[in-house]
Formats: sequence, C-alpha cells, structure tokens
Amino acid sequence: MSDSALNAMKSRRPNFAGAGQVFGVLGVLILICVVASFVAPQFMTSYNMTIISRELAFIGMVAIGQGILLLLGDIDVSIGAIAGLAGIVCTKLLVDVEVDPIFAITAGLIVGAMAGAVNGTIITFFNLNSLVVTIGMLSVYSGLNLWITKGRTIVGLSPEVTFLGGGSFFGLPLPMYFMLAAFVVILFVTTKTIYGRRLYAVGNSREAAKIVGINEKRVRITAYAIAGALAGLAGMLLCFRLVSAQASMGQSWLLPSIAAPVIGGIATTGGIGTIWGALIGAAIIAVIGNVIVLGGVNVYLQQVVTGLIVVVAVAFDAISRRMRQD
Repeated sequence: MSDSALNAMKSRRPNFAGAGQVFGVLGVLILICVVASFVAPQFMTSYNMTIISRELAFIGMVAIGQGILLLLGDIDVSIGAIAGLAGIVCTKLLVDVEVDPIFAITAGLIVGAMAGAVNGTIITFFNLNSLVVTIGMLSVYSGLNLWITKGRTIVGLSPEVTFLGGGSFFGLPLPMYFMLAAFVVILFVTTKTIYGRRLYAVGNSREAAKIVGINEKRVRITAYAIAGALAGLAGMLLCFRLVSAQASMGQSWLLPSIAAPVIGGIATTGGIGTIWGALIGAAIIAVIGNVIVLGGVNVYLQQVVTGLIVVVAVAFDAISRRMRQD
C-alpha cells in the first residue's frame, strides 16, 4: 500500500472522480431525447413521458442499489430475483393470509434486506467473489420464487394496494415518487454521512480501510442489505402495478441495474462515482427502451441493445481507468 493511498484512506472523503462524467452522460441523455423527438413525434407526448417515468422508476430503484455495491467494487446478479422474492412474499401475505397492507409491505422490505444481507455475509465472512456467490444465490432465490408460487401466478390484490403501483399523482406515476425518495435518501447517505465516506474508502482499498479502523465487513453487509431492500421495494411495486405476482418477476432488471450506474460513471472497480450517475444511466436505458418500442423494433431486441450498452459502458470504464492511471 502506497503512502498516497493510505493518506487518502485516512481522509475518508468520497472520491467523486466519476462525477465529471455525469454531466457528459446527462448531455447524452438530452441528445437522445432531442433525436427521439424528431424520429418519433409521439415521444414527447405526456402519455409517453408517463410510460418512460414508470419504467425509470423501477429500473432506477434497482440501479441505485446496484450502484451502491459497485461503489464497493462488488456486484449482485441476484438482485432481480430478490425483487421477485419480496414481491411474491408481500403478495402472498396480502392475498392468502389477508394481513394488513402496511405489515405486508414491511415484510417485503425485510425479506429484500435480509436476502441482500445474506449475500453480503457469505461474501465478506468467507472472502468470496461477489459475482460467483450471487450467481449461486440467483438460483437459490429463483428456486424459492418457484416454490412459493408453485409456478402459478398469484392474483387477487385489492385496489387498496394496487394504486401504489398503478396510480399517479400530479401526472407522475406513484412508483416514481418512491424512486425519487429512495434516490434522495441514498444520495444523502453516500455523500453526507460517515457511512458514505466509509463506503467509498472500502471501495477504494479494503486493506487501507482496515488499517484506519473501518469495519469493512459491516460496511459491505449493510450495502447489500440496502440494495436488497431497494430491489424488494421495486418488486412489490411491480406486483401492485401488474395486480399479480409470478416467479419470473424482476428477471429483466439485472442488465439495466448494472448498465445504469456504469454508464453514469461509477467505476466497476469501486471507490469512484456518484449515485447521480446511476439515476441518469437508468434514464438513458428507459428512454432507449421506449424509443425501440416507438420505432416498431421487435421488443425482444431491447435485451440485445441493453447487453451491448453494458459491454460498451464497461469497456469505456476500463479505458477511462487506464487513462487516469497514465
């Protein structure tokens, strides 16, 4: 460990070296919107903006959670399955057990947070690779989703809760307000609190963080729990939106959750970037997906485009790191 790296750890200040990239990415988002408005005149209609904002709400929540983990240099590929698990448990409690909605939603959040914490605990205490562990846990949570639902769709949610996923307020879908609230809280935590400084410190160098007295295990497990809770919130809101729950819910969120923060300047190696980037990256993915639909392109090609975006974003991140090192 170099003296300069150790001194950086001692200061415990977040490294926003990727923050400058956020403005560039914001410019790209604006450019895409301008081009889309010419290519597809219906793009700028209020109805279409509602569709985009609803999609952004769900992608944004899982992207913010994944962004926290990327700041640590970790990744959770089971995040979509965790979202599905929380949504299924919440729906099951509401439909079959008929518990109070507040209790069911709280239970869903706890399930999401605990699933994330389990991932983090296994990774930290056994010093394992996060990608390998969460690939295994993806199978575990997907299996649980199938077991709970028995492969069938759970229906019967009441309007008392479905409006949370399908309703709107002042023209914005309600899930968008949940996402914005989560964003504000996580932005504050990562930029203004001791935990946020420790998060960046661990992401920058775990060894140096330990030297200056940071409990690296606690920081990482907490981050996984937060990411799991955000995924759980998104999963429940999707159930409310669709008025049902099924085992495959959340599976399509994996690639966007990784692509969004990387596009927004969060380094895959950890310690660099800001949650702002995850939100803007999620907006870009939501807009591109919408343009694909408006352009009459086969909707299944959206996964192809998202995959290409991930590859390009990771490659750009690697090139940027090399340039900073040089």
